[in-house]
Amino acid sequence: MAAASALAELRAKIELDLRGRVVSPFNYRDRNVFEVVSTGIPSLDAVVGGLPRGAMTEICGPPCSGRTSVLLSALAARTAEGETCALIDARDSFDPAAASAAGVALERVLWVRCQNADQALRATDLLIQAGGFGMVAVDLSDVAPKIVRYVPLNAWFRFRRAVEDTPTILMVMEQEANAKTCASLVLRLEARPGEWSEAGRDREPSFVRHSMARLFRGFEIGADVVRTRVQDVNEVMAMNDFSSRRAAGFESGSKQERVAIFRAATNWSGFRG
Repeated sequence: MAAASALAELRAKIELDLRGRVVSPFNYRDRNVFEVVSTGIPSLDAVVGGLPRGAMTEICGPPCSGRTSVLLSALAARTAEGETCALIDARDSFDPAAASAAGVALERVLWVRCQNADQALRATDLLIQAGGFGMVAVDLSDVAPKIVRYVPLNAWFRFRRAVEDTPTILMVMEQEANAKTCASLVLRLEARPGEWSEAGRDREPSFVRHSMARLFRGFEIGADVVRTRVQDVNEVMAMNDFSSRRAAGFESGSKQERVAIFRAATNWSGFRG
């Protein structure tokens, strides 16, 4: 009894000392359970569940693999819900007109225009520490992979820790995945063959009506789930035992292959040929 009493006193003292700095220091929190929200792409949501709040998501793939489509869809979905988002543009390549056409409410987006990866990482650090954003997107897509590879692992770890226990979604767009285990969700995108229109249709712009002309319509994108540790908090609450979680394929580190297919289309509605 004396040992139990001494242990209780020690626990009470530690909790008192940490009050205001650490929330519930002796309570276990599953770091794989998150609130998830829509990516703006239904077929992608059906596979990954959505984007996890309070965690880092990596979207990677080669040029023209659909990364921008995912980014704009996610921004459109978050700003439609009235959330303020930040876009850290490492190479100043963001196109506001295309974003607006995709449904992004630009008045709710803070666009940070950078010239290199170092500026982008510094801006990311400041913004996620400041808080208040529904999503912080870091676009490193146009930065050479060999440069992004040299970002120290402790930088990714610091970003992950900064968004933990917050409602912020941290999305990083790259050609290769580099954050290792600091990312709770990693998606690799790959473009499928393009789709082209037939020539001579009256509804096409005038330059396409030539018999030899074809108009690019878009392409399908495959999104491969490279790694996920994300469990939807609502689904976890509905599952009362570990065996049912395993049967549904939600256990952490599951190797079940999951691929989503969605389409990126070209909008010619504003063209006046």
